[in-house]
Amino acid sequence: MIRYTLRCTSGHDFDGWFRSSGGFDTLRAAGQVACTICGDTDVKKTLMAPALPAGREATPPTSPDQDPLTTPRDGKEQALQALREHVEANSDYVGLRFADEARAMHEGNSKSRAIHGEARPEEAQKLIEEGVPIAPLPFIPRQKAN
Repeated sequence: MIRYTLRCTSGHDFDGWFRSSGGFDTLRAAGQVACTICGDTDVKKTLMAPALPAGREATPPTSPDQDPLTTPRDGKEQALQALREHVEANSDYVGLRFADEARAMHEGNSKSRAIHGEARPEEAQKLIEEGVPIAPLPFIPRQKAN
């Protein structure tokens, strides 16, 4: 059964129960649906809130202590986290000086060491063209993370 909220041309609202949506249309076309207040047969469906079944009891949200956002969710995130920790522990962050530092080490003007930092795409392309061994990292610097 379907329950509709109905309204006549006089503005009276009332409920009607029908076997189906088509059942309402058939009865209405035959003039068999009438306002319960004034008897008007010019009746239309109106907007109504859907009837929702009672749901299961909601599970309480996890507290930040139980599921911190900084904890990796799966194997891929764990691998990225391990890579980040390895890079940060075994290299120097040089920030926006990355292209200059990498070039200076490649040319022998600076002591060779492991570095990581940031470079604009055109700077990275120039380093590659010059034969400087660089690789992009799959994460942003912690300084730029929220």
